[in-house]
Amino acid sequence: MSATNGAPKRIIFADTTLRDGAQTPGVSFTPDAKVTIARALAELGVAMIETGFPVSSEQNFSTCQRIAREVGHHMTHREHLGEPPIISALSRTLEADIRRTYEAIRDAPRCQINLFIATSDLHLEHKLRMSRTECLQRVRESVRLARSLTPWVAFGAEDGCRSSYDFLCEVFGVAIAEGAHAVALTDTVGSCIPVEFHRIVKYCIENTPGSEKAIWAVHTHNDLGLGVANALAGIEAGATLVDGTMAGLGERAGNSPLEEVAMCLTTHAAHYNATHQLNTSHFTRVCQMVSALSGLALAANKPIVGRNVFRHTSGIHQDGMLKNRTTYEYLNPAEVGATSDALILSNQSGRSAFLSRLNLLGYTDIPSEKSKRLFAKFKNLAQTKTEVDDTDLVNLMSDSC
Repeated sequence: MSATNGAPKRIIFADTTLRDGAQTPGVSFTPDAKVTIARALAELGVAMIETGFPVSSEQNFSTCQRIAREVGHHMTHREHLGEPPIISALSRTLEADIRRTYEAIRDAPRCQINLFIATSDLHLEHKLRMSRTECLQRVRESVRLARSLTPWVAFGAEDGCRSSYDFLCEVFGVAIAEGAHAVALTDTVGSCIPVEFHRIVKYCIENTPGSEKAIWAVHTHNDLGLGVANALAGIEAGATLVDGTMAGLGERAGNSPLEEVAMCLTTHAAHYNATHQLNTSHFTRVCQMVSALSGLALAANKPIVGRNVFRHTSGIHQDGMLKNRTTYEYLNPAEVGATSDALILSNQSGRSAFLSRLNLLGYTDIPSEKSKRLFAKFKNLAQTKTEVDDTDLVNLMSDSC
């Protein structure tokens, strides 16, 4: 599958770190942490920031309200966008919930109510005890009410990927007819494979009445490790909005990490025939911030922002890096805001990496015979340690004097 020809389409990103990400087992963001993260997300350039689920608690309501007031006008690092982020919050398709949600975010100049209801027969029968007809009526009434409060209304079909394709089209058609400006297909339990997700997104876009009037969004989970692949498949099928989290926080195995989807689009722009407007150099900082404030450490091998992404232990790799960084680094560290710690000295390191680190420490013009002796001592030391650091090298040089 590849993108069609023509002018590149612009992909926009909605972030749900503060709502879906906050539902990660073991995570509990403080109100101050949520405001800090929201400000960082605005500067990252996301189009929409989902602040939470206001009806779940008074604290959640007040935090959403704070973000609307304190971040809703934020324009720093968004000059290229020309507008502040849309501040959104999640709501069930119930009148009381919708009005309460609007109260929480109404102080933002651009506030969006994110409505959702399950559409799979499994959820309708066993969770909601509701017929398809009743579901359609709920969608109709809730979107109409939300649209009377704000021009920005998004509707998401929970468990959409396990729903009837034709019923999905009917549901989305009703939401669009009542004024929803964005509709989202959700892989709520991460059950899809990319070819399947592409098929359902394409089918809905092509068969939903009034499809051309709405922004099509995808919200994918990572239970099978395919969240990013499915989001990209959705883009290929015609979606132009991706909903995810920073560093992949979220229920169970998490949501699609926005930084991974964005860098796939950046590095393969020709294939996807797409652009985006995120400030990618903020990725490492924002993900590290989210990690610190959530209490969940980033995996060392986490794509894009993990500690090991720009570190190299193999002697062959290190030698190639010293000659040309692109031999073993596909991404440019600066492009994602990382500082390169390229050469890790270990028992796998070669002489070129060893001497290069000594040069950085100021030990230059080492005679050939001495460098051989030093390298042998280094190798002996490296057998006893996972990593040889600069302090070890200074001690080694001092002992050799």
